[in-house]
Amino acid sequence: MSPRLDEILEGRLLIGDGAVGTLLTERGVGYGHPYARANLTHPEVVVGLHEEYVRAGAGVIETNTFAANRFKLAAHDLEENVREVNVEGARLARRAANIGGGEKVLVLGAIGPMGRSLAPVGPVRPEEARSVFVEQAGALLEGGVDALVLETFPDLVELRLAYEAVRDLGVPVLAYKTFVEDGETLAEGLPERAAREISAWGADLVGANCTVGPQRMVGIVEGMSAAAGPVAAFPNPGLPQLVNGKIRYSRDVEHFAHYGVELANAGARLIGGCCGTTPAHVRALSETLRDFRPDGATRRSVSVRQKPEQPEETSGPVSGFAERLRTGFAVTVEVDLPRGNDITQVVKAAKRLKERGAHAVDISDGARARLRMHPMAAAKIIQDEAGIEVVAHLSCRDRNIIGLQADLLGAAALGIRNILAVTGDPAQIGDYPEATSVFDTDSIGLVHALSRMNAGEDLAGNPIGAPPGFLIGASFNPTAEDLDSEIDKLRRKVEAGAHAFWTQPVFEIGALERTLEKLEDTDLSILLGLMPLRSARQAEFLHHEVPGINIPEGVRRKLADLSPEDAPKYGVEVARNLLAKAKPLVNGAYVMPPASAPDLAGDVIEAVGEGAGR
Repeated sequence: MSPRLDEILEGRLLIGDGAVGTLLTERGVGYGHPYARANLTHPEVVVGLHEEYVRAGAGVIETNTFAANRFKLAAHDLEENVREVNVEGARLARRAANIGGGEKVLVLGAIGPMGRSLAPVGPVRPEEARSVFVEQAGALLEGGVDALVLETFPDLVELRLAYEAVRDLGVPVLAYKTFVEDGETLAEGLPERAAREISAWGADLVGANCTVGPQRMVGIVEGMSAAAGPVAAFPNPGLPQLVNGKIRYSRDVEHFAHYGVELANAGARLIGGCCGTTPAHVRALSETLRDFRPDGATRRSVSVRQKPEQPEETSGPVSGFAERLRTGFAVTVEVDLPRGNDITQVVKAAKRLKERGAHAVDISDGARARLRMHPMAAAKIIQDEAGIEVVAHLSCRDRNIIGLQADLLGAAALGIRNILAVTGDPAQIGDYPEATSVFDTDSIGLVHALSRMNAGEDLAGNPIGAPPGFLIGASFNPTAEDLDSEIDKLRRKVEAGAHAFWTQPVFEIGALERTLEKLEDTDLSILLGLMPLRSARQAEFLHHEVPGINIPEGVRRKLADLSPEDAPKYGVEVARNLLAKAKPLVNGAYVMPPASAPDLAGDVIEAVGEGAGR
């Protein structure tokens, strides 16, 4: 075993590097080919990036070979270059590790999932998978790596197969699982069970990387270290967002470094960053953890966007909820679906919310790319059993143009008349990171498809029977960083046929007022997004790690001063006060309570009272 790995397992703390792919894009290695090819086409850029991490304080760096296996390279006609790409990747990292002449920097040969599913789900047989992993590992060893790291594996079956393929090659093997951004699953002890299993295989260091931000990673590390002792932790800086066609992450290095200390106290002994992190994140991490002691004494897709022509509707929205929007003040509450096929508790929550004044409930369509029941099926059950209308979200991620329209026909047949069109979160952040995100179109195109159906035809012009009379909803973020771009999207959704807009959570009236001033020339129905906060921790996570959510500092500070019992009451108070101020400006409210506490929404909406909004 490498001496440096011995030190880690005995309690030393080492700093790892950060992202490679996202920075290579910024350095001129664009989309359209695998980042690993840069080892051949842009070697000085790659070695320069490694050197930046070393100078920032990284004692461990990974080769730029995460996606350099035969299957992933084959997608770019590079399958015959596996050896060359990996050998060169190892040599470039080794060059960077030798700068300065100080303490040796450990070089890990990075190996990621195959990118194809194993049989019986997919076509890859175990023996073929083993040969793919061995081929890549052999080239990395030829290039001079100190150890191998199997990283970002969502599937323990594939991770075990990879480990068994490379464990006898004479170097230490680190094995990292990636965990879905899903508190429900993590709370059920999955990290601990995974760590226990990986450790039992004989991996030299167990770890977790990618998908989650630093705050959520703390809980993962606590579970893993309880089962496997010292672990590795490489979180993202937060959730990604799509800006002008490119993925962006948080650059808040202080937040990242703060949770680096929490990760160390939780049992991590190798700490770095994954997607979206930079040398600045690693430098802040290194400086913050410089005096850390293990005893804790020192705590410190390309969318299709064709401008649609507005059809001449033969059927406007016909639902009771649509009528409420037109004539009064409409209130809808988002209720999260559980995993599995039993939504009894959701039906019960919907009944209680109806009694407390809600006019509808919203059901999302696999938000954060998590596997949930189809929203149309859930909507039918809830409408029949709870006696309240449902706003069913429909995502473009999982269905092509045919599938989207098929679902809309099904919704019409089932009596689901309120549809919220969303583009959807990319599959790689969810339950099945290797799944294909379809994105034949985006939310604007889906709004157009809904509008065509209200005109009695599909996108090909074929008649569909009686027009369904959908209420066509769309999303809007009045606190967007680039508000002009967000408003432009809103106007295009209006042109496509949207009837009403559900906003992202808003926490201060000024943001709404400023946005409405820019929309004075547009006749809109708006449902104001309200999220009753339950803790300072939740507020901090949302503000720092979730794109598009901005919570005033005063609210976050107040929550931090309150007890766990009083914090949710204050969160409800903030939402109620905002609703009272905003009611004359909007047509309704869209309340998003915590998944575990849907009744908090009732505490908010009981203050609505009767009378029309805007």
